[in-house]
Amino acid sequence: MTLCIVGAGAMGRWLAGTLADSEPAVDLAFADTDADAAEDAAAEFDAETVTLADGGPATDRSFETVALSVPIPAVEAAVAEWAPHTEAAMLDLSGVMAAPVAAMDEHLPDRERASLHPLFAPERAPGNVALVADAVGPTLSPLLDALRAAGNELFETTPAEHDDAMSTIQAKSHAAVLAWALAGDDVREEFHTPVSAGLADLAATVTDGDARVYADIQNAFGGADAVADAAREIANADGEAFAALYDEAGDAADELSGGDR
Repeated sequence: MTLCIVGAGAMGRWLAGTLADSEPAVDLAFADTDADAAEDAAAEFDAETVTLADGGPATDRSFETVALSVPIPAVEAAVAEWAPHTEAAMLDLSGVMAAPVAAMDEHLPDRERASLHPLFAPERAPGNVALVADAVGPTLSPLLDALRAAGNELFETTPAEHDDAMSTIQAKSHAAVLAWALAGDDVREEFHTPVSAGLADLAATVTDGDARVYADIQNAFGGADAVADAAREIANADGEAFAALYDEAGDAADELSGGDR
């Protein structure tokens, strides 16, 4: 199988590394708007480098499968640009699902299609991977099996369910952690409680990434305003109102944890 990974960043390389020794064998290629990144990834995986022009291959080169690991704002255009170069199947790992699934339905109605969202940073693989198996057949099935064989837990969802969940799981979580870090003061380590130390660790994790990626998540899924509204309610609450909010938060925490608290 020939597989072109469009986007030679961390997630594209994670996919390549996961599939490198899979069966049947995969002949990899990389494309990226950053030509150096594509060449580096190609060298790492002994793969082909695809030269781009206007977002797509500079030639009529086509691939059995194309995997899009591009920023959220670019994924719909990438589907349209790469559809003519996709022989059998396309999948995306952009992190949003409604837009790319709809675009793939439009531009590749007669080919296999899937959307994946690994819910972890590549260095923390394996883990849970959300999957919309829009049209999966003999081309994509072995790739998905290879991801499972690498220890990942693929679970099926719908584009709407996934994107709704990401408002809480990603956008609101990131906003809350970043707001805590921005509002906090410098304190000696000895003062930290388990709660504050945990938040400090989370803030370090969130701020160790790519600001553009986090901005794209906020723009795609929203949620920061809801976090700010909730903080304002807490700030303005008297004792009785605070107790009610505290109980409400406890109920919400039970739901968020699946009732396992």
